[in-house]
Amino acid sequence: MIKTDILIIGAGPTGLFTVFEAGLLKLKCHLIDALPQPGGQCSEIYPKKPIYDIPAFPEVLAGDLVDNLMEQIKPFEPGFTLGERAETIEKLEDDTFIVTTSRGTKHHAPVVAIAGGLGSFEPRKPPLADIAKFEDKGVEYIIRDPEVYRDKRVVIAGGGDSALDWSIFLADVASEVTLVHRRNEFRGALDSVDRVKVLKDLGKIKLVTPGEIIQLNGEDELESVLIRKNNEASEEILLEVDHFIPLFGLSPKLGPIADWGLEIEKNAIKVDNSLDYQTNIPGIYAIGDVNTYPGKLKLILCGFHEATLMCQSAYQRIFPDKKYVMKYTTVGGVTGFDGTKKEAPKAVVKAID
Repeated sequence: MIKTDILIIGAGPTGLFTVFEAGLLKLKCHLIDALPQPGGQCSEIYPKKPIYDIPAFPEVLAGDLVDNLMEQIKPFEPGFTLGERAETIEKLEDDTFIVTTSRGTKHHAPVVAIAGGLGSFEPRKPPLADIAKFEDKGVEYIIRDPEVYRDKRVVIAGGGDSALDWSIFLADVASEVTLVHRRNEFRGALDSVDRVKVLKDLGKIKLVTPGEIIQLNGEDELESVLIRKNNEASEEILLEVDHFIPLFGLSPKLGPIADWGLEIEKNAIKVDNSLDYQTNIPGIYAIGDVNTYPGKLKLILCGFHEATLMCQSAYQRIFPDKKYVMKYTTVGGVTGFDGTKKEAPKAVVKAID
């Protein structure tokens, strides 16, 4: 039995930052994640994709953001149960919880914080015959390491931000990039659409619209794709390729958490945002993209904010007879469970005194 103060389900950015905020309150955290490493989508789906809306970072790669968060929480020595999915939850008579994973690992805590992002993801696959045959043999649904495509011939299908962004990024990596979309209009950011058109004019991206992939060819590995242009002639193009990447989005699912008795609305967990992001079950909180409330924005920044308020509420639940007086880190510094201490600048302390 693993015991902790706050059990966090989901080790994405919001879950990781929860460890820091809890650590300032001297609360220990343990995280459960079905993925084999911390970071959630940022590590698993787009580690090399830049993020532009993190305060003080004009641009930061998703993977680097995770690395920085891991460094930030290191002094608070969080525990991790990785590669296991949270399956069941049991509320005990003392109002604490036992969460059991898909591998039977049991965790005991007075507070559970669900920070599972959008849940578990499955790629939306195009309805192509034999596509499963070429998976990991030329067909990939997620780009984890762009260097895999160095000097390779790549075809990307899709019309959203991911298809546009990766086409732009791989234009300087792959020997040939072809973007195929079934419509002339794209769903992604207008700036990205303009950049793709510029790269097309420069000969760095081949753009096929409206069109779609109708056939995959090859023996042991993918060798070519057949593209049908959706014009009056229904022209077909046979293109030799090394990789085909259909980026039609991911289908999120809450998984077993949906059966925990929580109030669910449109595949998200309803919370009370007037105070602490608690669910309909006292002691269970939901923070980050997994929750919903009036005015909700699915941003990492918002998840950080929700985690901060949640930890204050968790402290009061765990220590109802104690009154916590918040201290700014610029005054008190940061002291980790590992004995490390980052002192506040003396000038700041003196000025406040």
